[in-house]
Order: sequence, then C-alpha cells, then structure tokens
Amino acid sequence: MTTVTETDVLRDALGLLKDREQVAERLLASSARHSFDPDEELDWDAPYEEGKWFWPPELVSLYDTPLWRRMSEEQRIRLSQHEAAALASLGIWFEIILMQLLVRHIYDKAATSAHVRYALTEIEDECRHSKMFARLIAHGDTPWYPVSRAHQNLGRVFKTVSTTPGSFTATLLGEEVLDWMQRLTFPDERVQPLIRGVTRIHVVEEARHVRYAREELRRQMLTAPRWSQEFTRITSGEFARVFSVAFVNPEVYTNVGLDKREAMAQVRASGHRREVMQTGAKRLTDFLDDIGVLRGVGRRLWRSSGLLA
Repeated sequence: MTTVTETDVLRDALGLLKDREQVAERLLASSARHSFDPDEELDWDAPYEEGKWFWPPELVSLYDTPLWRRMSEEQRIRLSQHEAAALASLGIWFEIILMQLLVRHIYDKAATSAHVRYALTEIEDECRHSKMFARLIAHGDTPWYPVSRAHQNLGRVFKTVSTTPGSFTATLLGEEVLDWMQRLTFPDERVQPLIRGVTRIHVVEEARHVRYAREELRRQMLTAPRWSQEFTRITSGEFARVFSVAFVNPEVYTNVGLDKREAMAQVRASGHRREVMQTGAKRLTDFLDDIGVLRGVGRRLWRSSGLLA
C-alpha cells in the first residue's frame, strides 16, 4: 500500500474516500436528530419480567454445550443475566479507553473543525452509554464484572502507546462485534424490555461511531507512515486476542453455581461459540482485510484470537 499525503486524492480498495469535514457534518446532523437520554427514554422502575432472558440464549457463551444441556431453564436465564452484566462492564471499560483515544486524536487539531466537533459529540455519547451500562448493572442483582488485572494494565499500556490508526482499529473491534449481537437483541421479544431498550439506544448511536471510525481508519491507513501501518497490524491483532478472552468473564459461572474451569473449557471447545464470534466479527474483518490491516504477523494474531476464520 502506497503512503500518500493529505493533499492527494485518497483512494483505497474500497474506492475514493469522502471529504473528512463533509462526513463529520452529516454525522453531526444525525446526532442532532437521533440522540437519546437513557434516564428519560427507559423505564427504570419497571420490574424484570418472569421467564424472560437478559441476552438471546443463542448468544450466551455456554449455549449448546454439554453443560448447557444439563442446566435448568432458570439457571440458563440466570447465566444470561450475569453475562449481560459482564458485557455491560466490559463495555464501560472499553468506552473509557475509547474516550481517551478520541481526546488524543483531536488534541492537535483545529477545535473549530466539524471533525473535532463530532469527536466531542461522540465522547458525549460514550459518557451517556457508560452511565447507562452502569445503571443497568446496578438495576439487577448482579455484580460489576471488571476485566482481569492483566487486561486492565494492557488497556493502560495500549491507550498510551497506540498510534492513531491502531486506536481506530481497536475502536471498531470493540464496537462492531457487540453491535452485531445487540442488533439481534433489541428486536427479540424473548428478552427483557429494559435490555432491549438499552441495546436499541446503543445500536442507533454506535452506527455513527462506526462510520466515523471506518472513514478515519481508511484515511490513516493511506496517510500514516509505513512503520505506523505495520505497528497497527500487529497491535490490532494483539488487541483482538485480548478482546476475545475478555469477552467472557469466568466469574459469571461461579456466580450461577457452575464450575468455572469446566465451563471455560466447554466454551473454548464450542463450535457454536466459535461461529458466533466469527460471524459477529466478519463484517469488520472483511473491512480490515480490504484496507490492508490484516497482513503478516497481524493476520496470524487475528486468527489466533478466534475472530478470523
């Protein structure tokens, strides 16, 4: 891939890139029309409904494993509640990292530009999302599920050393897999109304974030120095490995009365789970492949994460 300057016509395998300011102006207009206050939009006082899931059963980590078949329906639903809380906790961790990466991205850019104004708007969105996820966790009788200390420290390192293209690649990884799952969740009438409302708000607002990150990553993979492009390939592959592990918190199994070692072993061996994760990541991995991120060592790391077939 040939590195070009901002003054050149920018074209990659997906075609001509759109003007950065025009993209941001459209996203700002969309934000003005379709932004939500979860505190006002959702009925936080309504009790959970008996017998309804907190996550579609097909997306629960143990679905269709021998252990799942031995579990009662009540225990399966209870596991879905704890996994929903664990994913909300993961989302908060990730969005706090993302907000810091966005601030770094705009630090030396003109604050009057639409591109910077949209980044600030996205930070506003992510603040609301983090508060919404925290309120969702507190609403039930599940704990907050922090990532492991190792992943917490890796996140601290990543947000410190990440390049701009690396930051946007990680942004898309954190947003697109969960987005795919949430698009299956919010229309699913088997799922609790509050969960469906939370995922609906997140899907609508995250669609803008994905567009912003994709457009900027395409630009960065054309204009960044070669060393930065290669560093992005490697770090994104390593982040994919971290993300795929962090996606399941072993403590959820203990808290619903299961042996976490047995449960984790069955999740790792589950063909259904592997298919879910690869399907959820496919739109992203196809895009990253098209723009030159999935190459060399980075591609091998993505394969080892289980997100790339």
